[in-house]
Amino acid sequence: MSGSYTVGDLVAEFLARIGVQDCFGIVSVHNIPMLDAIGRRNAIRYVMARNEMGAAHMADAYARVSNGLGVVFSSTGPGAANAVGGLVEARFGGSPVLHITGQTATRFAGRDMGPVHDVPGQSAMLAAVCKAQLRLPNADAALGFLIRAATLALTPPRGPVTLEIPIDLQRVVIPRPAELDSLTLPIPAPLAPDEAALDALADLLAKARRPMLWLGNGAKAAGAGARAMLDLGFGVVSSWNGRGTVPEDHPMSFAALHGNGAPRIEAFYQTVDAMLVVGSRLRGHETLDFSLKLPRPLYQVDIDPGAQSRSYVTDFFLNADAELALQGLAQRLKGRISLDPGYAQDFTDTKQKAIADYKDTLGPYAGFPEAVRSALPRDALWVRDITLNNSSWGNRIMPVYGPHDSVHPVGAAIGPGLPLGIGAALAGRGRKAVAMVGDGGFAMNMAELFTAAQENLELVVLLMNDRGYGVIKHIQGALQEGRMFFGDLMGPDFQQLAKLAGMPAFKVSRADDLQATLQKACETPGPSLVEVDMHAIGPFPPYAPYNNLGIYKK
Repeated sequence: MSGSYTVGDLVAEFLARIGVQDCFGIVSVHNIPMLDAIGRRNAIRYVMARNEMGAAHMADAYARVSNGLGVVFSSTGPGAANAVGGLVEARFGGSPVLHITGQTATRFAGRDMGPVHDVPGQSAMLAAVCKAQLRLPNADAALGFLIRAATLALTPPRGPVTLEIPIDLQRVVIPRPAELDSLTLPIPAPLAPDEAALDALADLLAKARRPMLWLGNGAKAAGAGARAMLDLGFGVVSSWNGRGTVPEDHPMSFAALHGNGAPRIEAFYQTVDAMLVVGSRLRGHETLDFSLKLPRPLYQVDIDPGAQSRSYVTDFFLNADAELALQGLAQRLKGRISLDPGYAQDFTDTKQKAIADYKDTLGPYAGFPEAVRSALPRDALWVRDITLNNSSWGNRIMPVYGPHDSVHPVGAAIGPGLPLGIGAALAGRGRKAVAMVGDGGFAMNMAELFTAAQENLELVVLLMNDRGYGVIKHIQGALQEGRMFFGDLMGPDFQQLAKLAGMPAFKVSRADDLQATLQKACETPGPSLVEVDMHAIGPFPPYAPYNNLGIYKK
């Protein structure tokens, strides 16, 4: 076989040719030819995850931070099924992930004959959770299917795409495609807004005296356009997945304190006379299941025509690329919009008071947002799991400064935090990543701690240990008359676990020690773990909406 060129070789060379530097997965019987080619060529770093779910989460975070393609390999059947949880989150996050998996040999596929790892419904399972699912029909089509899969993942609205390559086809010898030498993915150019529609939207916004933007994940590449609108006097707020498009220390940014759990922001919205939603689903998780009262009129810009009035009925919809739309609006509005002279001061005052109000709900954890932010470098990557501290201050008032600096489980699953941190750290190319996790979520992917150690990544695992499922207990406390079943976990000694993985470990038992300890961990080369003993610090207060829906209102 020496000197022959197979479909497996094509997969390896294709990925390198389109700029992939790193990928994730687990080697198995139905992907060996592809991974053998990656190993022989030695052009791509292959990160050996401990579980396919973790590998998929790593590829997801890698894509979000690098703003490029995340690649994950799995095996057939159980391996592909294990990856599904990570693909689900990538779909929630609009993350361009290419999932390449094996498939039963073509002569057996779909016949339920029982070859190893065969799941007759594998394609349907993957299609249900991905933007698209493809299966290679023959070796001659391999390059076309690879191009199609990667292009679909990277074309807005982005999302995960699965390509199944049957094991027999991976080994087929083919001519090396000459097209590889000048390969460029046919990703469509940004969708320019219709000029007449842009004029009409500008005319509507020109009437506003207290206007705002709501920026979502689809606006992350629109930072220049968003800042141009802020220069005209607009305020801005972000969805949790749209954070950092405008640096959150900007005086006219509410950051991600978008009204859910912030009554003062909700009240301020009633003084706003126009809101433009750009690239956001206005998800129910962030709008109190769509009961959050947003300003009127409500306008919308989105690359996806299906987004029109999907969550909230909007008064005008523009189907366009976010950056082109905002730049076009800013040009048209310059010199035409006359704002309320007190608007900027009202905005900044409201921001300061709303943050102070929110800190007042955090009890002994009120100083945590400032402590963490002060300990981190400005360009640090802020990664989180679903845990009490993230569901409250981590999502809302821990400032983020760049559009690709924030990664969290958009689908609100517990468990992704550690592998998301690993993918983010690798994409960060030496920038420090801090992954805040709870002990319950950490337990789900605990073995990936050894992946972080083996790869020697610049990652701090900030483990908030309350010895159970704290988020679930708050929900049970609010909705189940205080009955708290099945939420207390027995876990390991996390200090010893970190030492077992060969990484430094630190412990925080007093709130006042958090900043210095976390800063020391950030200054320590390689991976480390900081455990926060929440039992020693004190109970975490109930947070919105599980705090009696207004207990903290001023």
